[in-house]
Amino acid sequence: MTGMEAIRQQSNGNGAETQVTGVPASRNGGLDLSLLNSPDRSIGAAEAGEPEVTRIAFGILPLTDCAPIVIAHAKGFFRKHGIESNVVKFGSWTDSRDGLLSGRAQAAHMLFGMPVAAAVGKLGADHRPLVIPWILNRNGQAITVSARHSGMLRSDARALREFARERRDRGRPMVFAMTLQPGTHAMWLRYWLAAGGINPDKDVALITIPPPMMVANMRAGRLDGFCVGEPWNAKALEEKLGFTAILSEEIWPDHPEKVLAFAEEFAEANPNSVKAVLKALHETSIWCDEDTNHEELAAILAEPSYLNCPAKLIGSRLGPRVDCGNGRLADSLLGLNFSRRECNYPQPKFAVWWLSQFRRWMMLPSAPDYLGVAARVMRPDLYESAMSELGVAPQGRTNFATEKLLDGKVFDPAEPEKYAADFEITSLRKTVNA
Repeated sequence: MTGMEAIRQQSNGNGAETQVTGVPASRNGGLDLSLLNSPDRSIGAAEAGEPEVTRIAFGILPLTDCAPIVIAHAKGFFRKHGIESNVVKFGSWTDSRDGLLSGRAQAAHMLFGMPVAAAVGKLGADHRPLVIPWILNRNGQAITVSARHSGMLRSDARALREFARERRDRGRPMVFAMTLQPGTHAMWLRYWLAAGGINPDKDVALITIPPPMMVANMRAGRLDGFCVGEPWNAKALEEKLGFTAILSEEIWPDHPEKVLAFAEEFAEANPNSVKAVLKALHETSIWCDEDTNHEELAAILAEPSYLNCPAKLIGSRLGPRVDCGNGRLADSLLGLNFSRRECNYPQPKFAVWWLSQFRRWMMLPSAPDYLGVAARVMRPDLYESAMSELGVAPQGRTNFATEKLLDGKVFDPAEPEKYAADFEITSLRKTVNA
């Protein structure tokens, strides 16, 4: 039995929350991450062959980071690898989840946290497991704050702390929107607020709004701020409704963002189809990162069947410098990235980080099986096998390097429970220290 098989078997198989039991500790008392270095290749190493299923519907939400899927469809990259593709536009992330599980789509553009949440029973009543063999992009999100607060802050949420508490005490809390409770935007918004001394569960009101509806709600005066992907931050700026307070890469440089997710059952039954999709996305992602292709990329995404948004707005956030709309020009040195810097490799440690934040905010009342969830959700075996069949060296490998975020806190994937409790603002401290 390989290390990956061993920790997969520690999951309870139905997607419900599990405890960390029987997981060997490392010498420093943390999780033994070496188990994640022995991937189970029982699916990924299946004999190469023709796709088992050739007709695949891809679910997307109207966001710039769906670009690799749209371009692979529109420019024939999927067809080149034997996949007859169809793109289905969903209105919200819950629609995307339901579409994937109902079979309306066989693959879906998803927030990183969604398959992780599914593995611990936090993505609705249907606990069927989802897998991530491909990270679609890094970076490319932002937090927009209403223009009526433009004189109050530039990028540091600490400037809002006293105002937020005053509003809270008057019974009229500031309202911030994200796109899904366990999703990426919720985590970036929570992290930014907490780094500024604002408790996102006590000092403000957090609500969920689908990405395309963010600007309309700010226009109606219902929001003090929101976190979403592009082009909706650029749209708020164009309408002079708000300004970009912070780019997501300023919270966590080169963070994972959207993924291409499959139902685990589909991946098990159709590994060659999954790998054909990954081969197409590899070529497409390189195309999307070429500056000379950005004008065409924006024009395709702008079409009504995809983003239905002016190409000018889409293109405005693809370059190396972002106009934040409040006098600040942010050098987007990393930027919206589709292929560079090992972007697409499905790192298991990223799933561990998400679980640590679920714990920090008590979305999970007890410690999950960190390694079991990471091993089941993240599928570097499928990724590496697809790249091998394509004849290219895999871009990346499983690593356990630490990560440092906005507030200087260092995430060690071997110590996720300690990390979750080690924040000044956390909902977990009393439980862990009791």
